[in-house]
Amino acid sequence: MKQSIGLLTVTLMLAVAVCAQQRNEEKHGGGRQDVGGGYVPRQGPPPGRATEHAARPAEHEGQPAEHRTFADKAQHPEAPHVHTNGQWIGHDSGRDDAHYHVDHVWEHGRFEGGIGQSHLWRLAGGGPERFWFGGFYFSVAPYDIGYVNGWVWDTDQIVIYDDPDHPGWYLAYNTRLGTYAHVMYMGNS
Repeated sequence: MKQSIGLLTVTLMLAVAVCAQQRNEEKHGGGRQDVGGGYVPRQGPPPGRATEHAARPAEHEGQPAEHRTFADKAQHPEAPHVHTNGQWIGHDSGRDDAHYHVDHVWEHGRFEGGIGQSHLWRLAGGGPERFWFGGFYFSVAPYDIGYVNGWVWDTDQIVIYDDPDHPGWYLAYNTRLGTYAHVMYMGNS
């Protein structure tokens, strides 16, 4: 009897530990071995070419623009993301994508705080319309706001990359989730 109770206790303890680990992985972007989880791409995406799947604005004003699907594999995010092999998913609409047209390129200056893999920034507050870190302020592109719903604006770590296709924009990559969005530099404090 004591042996059965001991076995049952050990089994329950293992089950609780496994469930806690799974919950921790889900909370921190884990569970997707090839997206996020702290991975930082060596470089930004290559210049894109417009594809038949590229996002295009609605033809008639007042109609919402269609959003693409990005979940290229099971358990991958429904947002632009980067595989741990460095493949950027979703950055393929090319230079003529009207969603990222800017009339006054670099209106607030260029971001000079550090770009690329060796510059990891911790978000310090705000939200999609205006967020900051290290005294630098950014804003998520209106078209990309739906892609940053899971970002934690006061703790997530991001890396800023140049956008090779859309002058005036940078790409902010969230290391926890493995997702990214177009962001505009709004200046420093």
